[in-house]
Amino acid sequence: MTSLKEFIQSKTFERAIVALIIINAITLGLETSQTAMNAVGPLLILLDKVILGVFVAELIAKFIVYRQDFFKSPWRIFDFVIVGIALVPSAGAFSVLRALRILRVLRLVSVVPSLRRVIGGLLNALPGMGSIILLLALVFYVFSVMATKLFGGTFPDWFGSLGASAYTLFQIMTLESWSMGIVRPVMDAFPWAWAFFIPFIACTTFTVLNLFIGVVVSAMQKEHDEDAAGSRQELHDENVVIINELRALRSEISELKKQQN
Repeated sequence: MTSLKEFIQSKTFERAIVALIIINAITLGLETSQTAMNAVGPLLILLDKVILGVFVAELIAKFIVYRQDFFKSPWRIFDFVIVGIALVPSAGAFSVLRALRILRVLRLVSVVPSLRRVIGGLLNALPGMGSIILLLALVFYVFSVMATKLFGGTFPDWFGSLGASAYTLFQIMTLESWSMGIVRPVMDAFPWAWAFFIPFIACTTFTVLNLFIGVVVSAMQKEHDEDAAGSRQELHDENVVIINELRALRSEISELKKQQN
């Protein structure tokens, strides 16, 4: 049991799983090419099944090692769900699941430590992002109601309803064809419309969305600092153990010298 645990936690095993995930991603991509399927289709399908078998064997090994603690790790649960989806028969009513096989590539997130830290930072940013999303929703609702009342009669396709206004304002927020495509035609009918759209862009694109970036960067920095602090603590603990061992060795040498004298 101990040797199996050491094996699945070793760097060699981790690199092998990463290599298999990358190979599987390539094979799944090649399966979308009719030319590749005509040339080496059976080989690609065989590789896919072999790699899936390795992933299943890996999960079984982790079940054996961790037993009831298997589901205490969110990353092991993530791997279990991803591989489980791949095992569902992809025929009949489940044919849509064939497209979900590419989700196996996401296992790189659970295998590579640096990617796990990135996801950890994003998850830590969710509480702060929730407040910003609420603020953005309030801004959108206010401006959508105003836009519907101001421009809905003249431009029903863009602002004829609350939903249409919200979608149009979302396009404007992303700055995709916002000026020539929407705002300038509106300004032809309402020359003062710039006084509505410019504050909206300033409130959303240049302010609220930048708050998202600030929250994510702050969470990522916190995750990095905690990881660095953990590494420093581990190094400190190792140094303390080494120093204590050296002191004990020095005491033993001193005792031996006293006995010899």
